[in-house]
Amino acid sequence: MATPTRPVAEPKLPGFPGLELLATAVVILDGGYVVRYANPAAENLLGEGARSLVGQIFVALFSDGASLEGMLAEALAVRWSYRAQTVGYERVGSEMLPLSCVVTPIDIDGLPLLVELRPIQEQLRLEREERLIEQQEATRELLRNLAHEIKNPLGGLRGSAQLLEGELDRPELREYTQVIIKEADRLQVLLDRLLTPRSAVQLAAVNIHEVLERVRSLVQAEFPSGISVLRNYDPSVPDLVGDIEQLIQAVLNVVRNAAQALLSGQNGGRGGTIVLRTRAARQVTIARQRHKLALELQVIDDGPGVPEEIRDRVFNPLVSGREGGSGIGLALVQTYAHNHGGVVEFDSRPGRTIFTLLLPLA
Repeated sequence: MATPTRPVAEPKLPGFPGLELLATAVVILDGGYVVRYANPAAENLLGEGARSLVGQIFVALFSDGASLEGMLAEALAVRWSYRAQTVGYERVGSEMLPLSCVVTPIDIDGLPLLVELRPIQEQLRLEREERLIEQQEATRELLRNLAHEIKNPLGGLRGSAQLLEGELDRPELREYTQVIIKEADRLQVLLDRLLTPRSAVQLAAVNIHEVLERVRSLVQAEFPSGISVLRNYDPSVPDLVGDIEQLIQAVLNVVRNAAQALLSGQNGGRGGTIVLRTRAARQVTIARQRHKLALELQVIDDGPGVPEEIRDRVFNPLVSGREGGSGIGLALVQTYAHNHGGVVEFDSRPGRTIFTLLLPLA
């Protein structure tokens, strides 16, 4: 008769009751930087249970593990606390999670390092937003000065073309003067659009999904093949107060840029998918003001992404990642978002680019 076997008990994890109650994520490491303890807050933040985390090499969890390992080694060597402002946690199937990391040397049960982790996504977003606001103010001042320098010679150019046209007796020559006049008018309209003051916004109740449907039909007419424009709408999003023409133009500029990127040589001209997504965001800070409710409108594409060399300047006038592009479209998007008390930002990598327009609703 076979001797019955006892079930093998799982190894008992070390316990630190005081840390269990903290809202801050805490992990404790041994001298080889292996996780030996993780409190419940760390489980929630990192999306893994303590039994899964324990036994893993801590630095292997992060995208910048080499610099983190250097920080841990220095903390062990000199017994001081060190802070890494940004550490990227690699989450399976999700975007990287930026964290603030503080390391404290300890000596509890032979374990030498305690690490505190805090999410800093909101902090980074607010810092980006502050930079965008400052950048936009500088851009508007630049455009005002530029308009002053351009308007007078532009008017003279148009007037001279009209006088010349009156002196020409051959219709085929008048075609050239008409080109000059029409292009001068087009540039004048462009300048006026760039310099539209916030007070000129025509406010009315706007259903954002009507705006998106209008944009969707325009883009599908302009790019009849190779581009799929999908909807991911939240029907509970309330109407916002805004200028429908500016909102249409803002979204159209972003979607058109995405379509052109999908059909560009950089993407092999093979096309792709654009998703229009709406959600209601609660308790959001926009342009230094707290709002109970905001519209989060995202344009998501699976194209090649924003070129690395222009990412810091993508909303500046005359900056374009496309040959032949004017570099005006995204500058207008930022201006129109600001006119509505909102902000536009983006996150981009090859295969996934997201432009997010945040507009206050309440």
